[in-house]
Amino acid sequence: MPHFHVRVSTDDLVFSAAHFITLEGSTCEPLHGHNYHVAAEVHGPLGPDGVVIDFVLLRETLREIVGELDQRVLLPSDNPLVRLTTGPGEIEVVCGRRRWSFPRQDCLVLPMANTTAELLAAYLGRRLLDELESGCRVRPAMVRVRVEERRGISAECELGR
Repeated sequence: MPHFHVRVSTDDLVFSAAHFITLEGSTCEPLHGHNYHVAAEVHGPLGPDGVVIDFVLLRETLREIVGELDQRVLLPSDNPLVRLTTGPGEIEVVCGRRRWSFPRQDCLVLPMANTTAELLAAYLGRRLLDELESGCRVRPAMVRVRVEERRGISAECELGR
């Protein structure tokens, strides 16, 4: 029995964002940024029209999700080494001896322990599954999302229902 999947990896599936990660022990990277490139695969059976999912629907749904991360400072909400304090119009971030204060509207606090490419791929994959199922009424068997920090350096996450 054949297995089908479709993939989108277009030049408009990109976001630019700043982040830092904590490494083993208590090392905190300096704040830095990437121009991330995102690609996604959707696996599933063919529908009555002979497609797994419409390419345009997949690309547009992923583009909307990716757009939420664009031009933001990505901050982890679940990292025990990172303290986030929200004040009027700002977020103060403390990680070890590092301290930053960012305008609130420039930040995106994400439900993860670290803003690594791996966890960003998982976040985007969960969001994509949720959006396809709730907004588009498509229930993929599995999605695979790739987040590339720069050419040749990427992480992937597979998620199924």
